[in-house]
Amino acid sequence: MMFDVLISHIREKVDIDENQIELLKSFFTHKRLHKKEYLLQEGEVCKNLTFVSKGILKSYILDEKGNQRINLFAFDGWWISDFNSFLNHEKAFLNIDAIEDSELLMISRENYEELTLRIPIMDRYFRILYQNSLVTKDYRLIISNNFTAEEKYLQLVESHPKITQKLSHALIASFLGLSPETVSRIRKKISLQ
Repeated sequence: MMFDVLISHIREKVDIDENQIELLKSFFTHKRLHKKEYLLQEGEVCKNLTFVSKGILKSYILDEKGNQRINLFAFDGWWISDFNSFLNHEKAFLNIDAIEDSELLMISRENYEELTLRIPIMDRYFRILYQNSLVTKDYRLIISNNFTAEEKYLQLVESHPKITQKLSHALIASFLGLSPETVSRIRKKISLQ
């Protein structure tokens, strides 16, 4: 049950057989996080790539005033990490914590390397994820620099309706680089149309 979401996610990207799935499971550890509990804090070295089987996590930095600047939300079926820290064994810039109680599958750097050697199709799976991540980050940068506040919000609603249904104005505002009041105004304007 715990691996169902991960296996489904992998099968959306690559073909993997039952023997490979059984072997794959041995590379992961399970972790539960309670709401507001940290997975990673700035300054630590990120030792795992984390797959969210159930729940919601967020990654963020804290600005000079202590406000969260959210980089990513990770829902069921999403990966989350401080990839620079994970890949280069450097101190993390990001904080990652749970927005709600969450069930996670984690793979260490050593197990990640071994997994991709023992099950080569997983190397392709991760390459597809990294490519998609680069495209998403490029698009997000374009939106951030060129869209109005309303356009940013509408694009988010269109591409990720789950986000706007499950998260508070404050979290959405932080993710979009807007104030909570602006998000409230936009939502009100949209509901009146």
